Amino acid sequence: MSIEVANESGVEVDETTLVSLARHVLDRMRIHPQAELSILLVDAETMEQLHIQWMDEPGPTDVLAFPMDELRPPRGEDDEPEPGLLGDVVVCPQVAQLQAKTAGHATQDELHLLLTHGILHLLGYDHAEPEEEREMFGLQTNMLASWWEQRRTAGDTR
Repeated sequence: MSIEVANESGVEVDETTLVSLARHVLDRMRIHPQAELSILLVDAETMEQLHIQWMDEPGPTDVLAFPMDELRPPRGEDDEPEPGLLGDVVVCPQVAQLQAKTAGHATQDELHLLLTHGILHLLGYDHAEPEEEREMFGLQTNMLASWWEQRRTAGDTR
């Protein structure tokens, strides 16, 4: 699986941990091992420009997802995953930092949440309707919990 990280935000971020999380989510979602994902970290000004351009909404947002090949997780046990380009997840660490402070947890935890959220959007999940929101946020919670459990089991406390 090819996962590229470009940090253009000016904020120091643990890119290795982001790649580990992304790989975990994609593996758990049974995405083909040759799939490609790009993670872009940008500053608030760049995120605001993207937010206006693509969502027609003012101000910077926390995460945007730009799908490419519309890859979807296999639905059944017999379905085979397909290789392809997932797309880009764009995250703004400055917005994540503000949200983390409000939520009462670490910025890194907020970045993990946003990355997972963005990947699920790339895979076709949404939260516009209550049922979709329950499904997506439930998956998001499960992915993060299983990743943390895997890290604890491995002795990784970063």
